[in-house]
Amino acid sequence: MRRISKLTRVAVGVASLALAATACGGTSSDNGDSGGSKDDLGVAIAYDIGGKGDQSFNDAAFAGLTKAKDEFGFKTADVEPTEGETDADKEQRLASLARQGYNPVIGVGFAYGPAMEAVAAKYPDTTFGIVDSVVEGENVASLVFAEEQASYLAGVAAAKATKSNTVGFVGGVDIPLIHKFQAGYEQGVKDTNAKVKVVSQYLTQTAEEGGFSSPDKGKAAAEGQIEKGADVIYQAAGLSGQGVIEAAAKAKAWAIGVDSDQYNQEALAGYKDFILTSALKDVGGAVYTLTKSVQDGKPLTGTQVFDLKVNGVGLSDSNPKMAEIPGLKEAVDEAKKGITDGTIKVNTE
Repeated sequence: MRRISKLTRVAVGVASLALAATACGGTSSDNGDSGGSKDDLGVAIAYDIGGKGDQSFNDAAFAGLTKAKDEFGFKTADVEPTEGETDADKEQRLASLARQGYNPVIGVGFAYGPAMEAVAAKYPDTTFGIVDSVVEGENVASLVFAEEQASYLAGVAAAKATKSNTVGFVGGVDIPLIHKFQAGYEQGVKDTNAKVKVVSQYLTQTAEEGGFSSPDKGKAAAEGQIEKGADVIYQAAGLSGQGVIEAAAKAKAWAIGVDSDQYNQEALAGYKDFILTSALKDVGGAVYTLTKSVQDGKPLTGTQVFDLKVNGVGLSDSNPKMAEIPGLKEAVDEAKKGITDGTIKVNTE
């Protein structure tokens, strides 16, 4: 039976580090070493669609790598995906990192699932990690999040901030993972104000169609929702979410960011006054926590759950304008208490 753990506390604030970096990291030359030896290099991450510079999911993972590198002083690697790549391409990438001696090797995103299952069995002395998916393996840590809980809080904030009683949700790809964001958000809205209408849209049916990597698609979707009266739009769309934020700012509507605190990101500084809050997902903290466990000689394996109780998810409060909206802070605080004490059960679909 798989072990399911709830971490006592993840690295709070990791996601705020190095998020504006856009230079691609590389790997060292293939030296034929296997992982798990005294000569292990440090952590290596393989990015999801959108790559570094998405100001969201991938950049949060890079922040965790940066924190580990600064603390432990070892060599790290971060590798970009390629357009139209196959599972075989992902296998080759993960295997190359393991052969070079990186430990742990982390796949950022559920798309690495099949590749990691195959590669982890071939490198039993290397600890592997995968974000947003569960992969069976004695040397694999599955780093999963209660996205629906952070999204519920985003829904509470949206219901308090709307003046039109219409809010929007833009999902990058129509898949179960993103359904969790939508479900939590819609429940948070309705529990706060049943009169508020939620308009929802997915950009694509598959990731290969660019749902997580096309700001133009996000912008067009947000513009359509604004035409329908939405004055608050929550996006769970990776790089495409930048287009949602741009459209909201242009219309002087509210945008709600995702994964990282997008209010504080340099690349989005021109729109920050219209980023009400962000539903946080401490991917950086998960990367750091797994890396530290390997460094300490006690590598985590099995399913590691990052939820509201351990600050694995949450809601940012960086924008001072949040405090100006009557009842918003109080409603969010009450919802946090309800989720953590179990009186509020958040939907996942």
